[in-house]
Amino acid sequence: MKASDDRILTTHVGSLPRSPELLRMLEEIERDGDVNRDAFESKVVADLEQVVRNQLDVGIDVGGDGELPRIGFSSYVKDRVAGFGGVSTRGGMTDYEKFPRWAEMMVGDSAVGGEQPSESSTTYALPMAQEKIRYDPDRAAAKEELAWFAGALDAAPARFAETFVTAASPGIISTTLLRSEDNAAYANDREYLADICAEMRAEYELIVERGHVLQIDAPDLAFERQIMFRDRPLSEFLERVRLHVEVLNEAISNIPRDRVRMHVCWGNWNGPHIDDVELEPLLPYLYEAQVAGISMAGANPLHAHDFKLFASYPLPEHMVLLPGVIDVTHNYLEHPEVVADRICAYADVVGDPSRIIASTDCGFGTFAGLQLVAEDVTWKKLERLAEGAQIASERLGK
Repeated sequence: MKASDDRILTTHVGSLPRSPELLRMLEEIERDGDVNRDAFESKVVADLEQVVRNQLDVGIDVGGDGELPRIGFSSYVKDRVAGFGGVSTRGGMTDYEKFPRWAEMMVGDSAVGGEQPSESSTTYALPMAQEKIRYDPDRAAAKEELAWFAGALDAAPARFAETFVTAASPGIISTTLLRSEDNAAYANDREYLADICAEMRAEYELIVERGHVLQIDAPDLAFERQIMFRDRPLSEFLERVRLHVEVLNEAISNIPRDRVRMHVCWGNWNGPHIDDVELEPLLPYLYEAQVAGISMAGANPLHAHDFKLFASYPLPEHMVLLPGVIDVTHNYLEHPEVVADRICAYADVVGDPSRIIASTDCGFGTFAGLQLVAEDVTWKKLERLAEGAQIASERLGK
């Protein structure tokens, strides 16, 4: 991974706004799979070229494909792995129960297909593992996605300092594409996790083989505290975090550590987040991940203070930090000076500005069709990110 040796580099967490036409096609594919493949590919290619140009234009140094061809940051896995069917019954966030008036406000934004928001924490119904899972041995969808991105990069008028491609962690796959209790292939979640690890290796390794940094999306390491572990002791959740990090390390064991970064998340929605787990008890477990960088929220009001923790829990020497200095759940534009303040706060506490890469709290299009920030505002926010990084670089003597 690149470090901010000469100036503070900029990146983002992965997903970017999809065009209305591409959204319509993705929703048709999700609903009944009936879409003209040639038209879909043509639209993806055109949109990818535009998204790559947009990132370069606003000053993003470490760019990605925006996850444009995917229906969701983790749910895309069901389309690459056999063995899924039915519907996973996944609980909702505690925010919906503790703030019912807020939940009513969210119905229009979050309910899909008649679902009440309290009934689901995802935008689309997700299947469960009903039999032994198996990743497509040809890796066709992953290869196609990477080829589209390569074409867009070749067509771009300039080059990124580095590129990254996201992939769902074994942990978040296990907690969103749940294991059916009737699935005879797995006696428990540990066995299911082990198989996810074995099957997802192929995707992780392919991304790195194609020259990209692999970003592991692992919201399970924070977000699941208020979903699957909402009524259980913190100690049980931390034990699951330990297990998920252990399994992740096995899944990426063939990849050089300096080619992997990990995004940790408390969930990407505009709400109270009243039961977000504190970062402090998580950090020792996160530091065990065999990755070169950790990305996490730092701009939203509930986690803007987290930078202070890195004084007591120093970042491991082999890691860089990718703090969120832009909020992705509201349409306010951050002032570049505010962005610079946030970057400098992290640089000061970490002690080495070269180990800071300025980023966003999360993605701007986590699930296709669920967009909290308008497309034009998104690009202006990323421009403010680059402007703030330039100011911070000057303050820090770079």
